[in-house]
Amino acid sequence: MSDATTSTPPWRRQAACKGLDPSIFYPADDEDECLDAKAVCAQCPVVDLCLEHALGVREKEGIWGGCSERERRRIIRQRRRSA
Repeated sequence: MSDATTSTPPWRRQAACKGLDPSIFYPADDEDECLDAKAVCAQCPVVDLCLEHALGVREKEGIWGGCSERERRRIIRQRRRSA
């Protein structure tokens, strides 16, 4: 199936998390158990695209673009204040 027929963004093919167990990106404790996921994100060539995707669709759970839900909410608030 091509990206045109699915909802998967093309940048995800290059993501460092591709093929990893998704559970590491959805820790039970958002702040304390996210270090493994953030370590993967720190090495990812598309981390910025991932973060922008999560901000754009308002992902409510998990680590996206190296940020937790709380960190993403903070970014959104900061952007609103700057606009």
